Amino acid sequence: MKHLYGVTTAMVTPFDENGRVELDKVENLTEFLISKGVHCLYPLGTTGEMLRLSVQERKAVAEAVVKKASNRVTVFIHVGAMNQDDTIELAKHAYEIGADGIGVVTPAFFGANDKELEEYFVTVASSVPEDFSIYLYNIPQCAANDLKTEVAQKIVERCKNVIGIKYSYPDFLRVNEYLNINKGDFSVVPGADRLFLPALAMGCKGVVSGVSCAYPEPFVATYNAFKENNVEKARKMQKIATEYCETLKNGSNMSYFKEALKIRGVDVGHMRAPQIDLTAEEIDLLRLALEDLEKQSAELF
Repeated sequence: MKHLYGVTTAMVTPFDENGRVELDKVENLTEFLISKGVHCLYPLGTTGEMLRLSVQERKAVAEAVVKKASNRVTVFIHVGAMNQDDTIELAKHAYEIGADGIGVVTPAFFGANDKELEEYFVTVASSVPEDFSIYLYNIPQCAANDLKTEVAQKIVERCKNVIGIKYSYPDFLRVNEYLNINKGDFSVVPGADRLFLPALAMGCKGVVSGVSCAYPEPFVATYNAFKENNVEKARKMQKIATEYCETLKNGSNMSYFKEALKIRGVDVGHMRAPQIDLTAEEIDLLRLALEDLEKQSAELF
């Protein structure tokens, strides 16, 4: 089964000024990211404004990414939705279109106890073949539910296709616990871009990064340096990556990712309501900050 590794880019979803998905821009973004050397693509997650899209829109975006990627990189589709039936429908669809696997976020907004979380993931995992890779996705600060290590362990024991977890909270004690699931045979990828290098040092196989959607280069360089055992270079690359994270507000407002991509010549459209695009003044400030960062890092990549 396929695993997430290296730089897994969480993709934004392009919308036009009326909030319609623009599939041609989805394809252009896919090509841009592949050309920059990312290892995996992860559309329709938090960075992709997942819960603001209908099931049909999510299917269309997934199809566009899988088709454009054309097996050149690993593609995992995030399928977690606000109800279980939609999640299962999207999971089956991802398998049918030839994705390499799926990510599934915990149920959101409404509180779910440990048993409910376990049964939810087991039900979703059982809806697709046993050899179709599934990553759990825990982002408690957004979803309002936390997936404990012991619950994840129970899910893994019941589902052969649950092979890893994306953990988007900066808690390295929990990361270490997750790494010990299934006697250490469990893939853990952080969603905290700024902790990419230390996570690699702990034994994580990569990162799921939203910032890398706009600036993949420092993340790819960090990973490559680490794989070459050049720790000093990896530290320098991580420092640059972290500066991009801070400049792009660490994913707290996806409009910064979209405007940064536009500044780079990759038009990914607008935000979907109720979020709004950055103002002209905010864009000018962002452009100046990015130009300064690019000058600092130009000779490093």
